[in-house]
Amino acid sequence: MSAVISVEKLSKWYGNVLGLSDVTLDIEAGITGILGPNGAGKSTFLKLITGQIKSNIGTVRLQGETVWNNPSLFARIGFCPEQDAFFEELSGKCFLLHMLKLSGFSGEECERRAVRALETVDLTGAGGRVIRSYSRGMRQRIKIAQSIAHDPDVLIMDEPLNGLDPLGRRKIIRLIKEFKSEGRTVIVSSHVLPEIEAMTNQIVLIHQGKIFAQGDIHYIRDLIESHPHMISIKCSRPRLLAARFIEEKDVIDVRFHEDGEMIVETNDRDSFFGRLPSLLLKNDIDIHEISSPDDNLQAVFDYLIGS
Repeated sequence: MSAVISVEKLSKWYGNVLGLSDVTLDIEAGITGILGPNGAGKSTFLKLITGQIKSNIGTVRLQGETVWNNPSLFARIGFCPEQDAFFEELSGKCFLLHMLKLSGFSGEECERRAVRALETVDLTGAGGRVIRSYSRGMRQRIKIAQSIAHDPDVLIMDEPLNGLDPLGRRKIIRLIKEFKSEGRTVIVSSHVLPEIEAMTNQIVLIHQGKIFAQGDIHYIRDLIESHPHMISIKCSRPRLLAARFIEEKDVIDVRFHEDGEMIVETNDRDSFFGRLPSLLLKNDIDIHEISSPDDNLQAVFDYLIGS
């Protein structure tokens, strides 16, 4: 697949403060999660790829076109910022109408798109209220509405789930996945790793303005050889299974938790899972649950920034 967004040797600093340092990466269609703690450089990166600020060094291209100082590209980009930026005395619907007019739509088309965007984020009943009266969750939803009202090819969202209740989070995650199914590109930043994990396995890890890793989360985890894989198992005969595991060369450690959960550390996960079915059958052991507690974004991120 060809890259939708290409970034080459991108750097940005603010006086003596380095916001982003020598970043080069390609982002393809689908959902990409931009991850990192607060202050890592995520918002700077998103502002650069949306053409809001100019890099000190490097280039950003969207579908082959330079983003900076290229207003014709803006109609293809939807951006949901982390910080609020409203005309507080406008109603939610009027705010959307003004934003759509700036995108060049006719009055009738603006009306149709504003109504549809409000419906999408469950704000139809509040569209006539002034934004100043909105709750935090409603303000977040109207930001999302303006980012999608013009049907962009590329949707860029900076901490889009902030302030949303659990139901609202699920709906926005579903909306983001629908964008992917339509062949669009979605870039979502967050410092809450499970939120990104619910949307995609394709991630970019940013720390101190630099890219630490990019790609599929499970592939990245496999590359971290300095940390053995942990496998959690609940089964019918845990002590017997533990005894069999200890005999294997790639098993480093086996320990038990109070609830009967067994944690196995292995330095060769593929070999471990390859032998597991035969061990279970040979010893008449039933598996109740099996998982990898460190095969997730939080563990991978902790391993990377701690190394």
